[in-house]
Amino acid sequence: MKRTRWPLILVFVVVPLVLSVLGHAQLDNIVIPAGTPEDQALTAISNEQDTQKKLAMYQDFLQKFSSNPAAVAYGNWQISQSYQAAGDLQKAIEYGDKALAGSPRNLDILVSQAGIAQQMKDNAKVLDYSTRGADLYNSLAKQAKPEGMSDEELARRIEDQKSAAKSSYEFLEAAAFNAIASESDAKKRMAYIESFTPAFPNSRFQEQATSYAMMSLSELKDTPRLIAYAEKTLTADPNNLPALLLLAGTYADDSKPGSAAKAVTYAQKAIDAAKADAPDADHSRKVSAGAAHSTLGYAYMKQDKTAAAIPELRSASALLKGQDDQQYAIALYRLGYAYAKLSRVSEARDVLQEAVKISGPVQQPAQDLLAKVNAARAKGK
Repeated sequence: MKRTRWPLILVFVVVPLVLSVLGHAQLDNIVIPAGTPEDQALTAISNEQDTQKKLAMYQDFLQKFSSNPAAVAYGNWQISQSYQAAGDLQKAIEYGDKALAGSPRNLDILVSQAGIAQQMKDNAKVLDYSTRGADLYNSLAKQAKPEGMSDEELARRIEDQKSAAKSSYEFLEAAAFNAIASESDAKKRMAYIESFTPAFPNSRFQEQATSYAMMSLSELKDTPRLIAYAEKTLTADPNNLPALLLLAGTYADDSKPGSAAKAVTYAQKAIDAAKADAPDADHSRKVSAGAAHSTLGYAYMKQDKTAAAIPELRSASALLKGQDDQQYAIALYRLGYAYAKLSRVSEARDVLQEAVKISGPVQQPAQDLLAKVNAARAKGK
């Protein structure tokens, strides 16, 4: 019997169909046999140009073919997309969920739902649909081998199915990461990352997701978890700059015995990993190296090695100038403090006068320190 595969009318989300092998498929695929009453009804609906009339016809379609799960799932999905096109996103998501209830392993519907959730700016729903879709994609590699099929044939079938679904998987991966990046609440962001990481192993966004995770834990002031996360990251990637910088900064701010020494170690590793002097060093690597030199100088000062701190802070200032104003201001403030501590007041004054020109959280402390330096200079100290 000939089967009719009805075209998908995806709004804002354009992906190819997932071509599954019927009977052994790991992914759902809605197929309406040609010539059936369902097929004839859908043809009539597709010929209707009026949106409201078309919606009413789909509602009639759902009632008439309520005993056919495939028809119900497809009808709900088409209603969802019609509401999406009309801008009624709440109705669109509701009918899309009904379609998923009837076809829960349908990657195309999950892609459609993730697109609607993006339009709604509902990050939680984006993560939900995206990770569910990723789990389906990942399950393709775990499907059982049908009787009579060789290992080679199964491997080819899995590769074909994954290839057909790849663009859907990549769309969901990007949608999930964008939801993480746009989430302002640190607790929610961290929860999203914890869902994202197992769903998208070896993600092209893994490094950025790791950075967001450490930023989130820093905002939550969960230092033990932050350190554990960063150290776990370094186990897999010893030169991960965000992890090295985070650990260096965390230990530099910690007052426990031995923390300053750990800060020195991680800062030096970050400097080595950044390779700011290399011809191909980009903006990010230069800023990372500058921040690492700044943290190293700060850690030296906490060890009462102020003379050793000054060259590091000067290197930091040189790398950060014109690259990152706030990090540059921090380096200048620390350098001014180091000069002042060694009674090199003229040098301290010059550096701090530069720091106070930069708006931000360091501006006021720099002004206060500059006032003290000027007072000391006036006394001839």
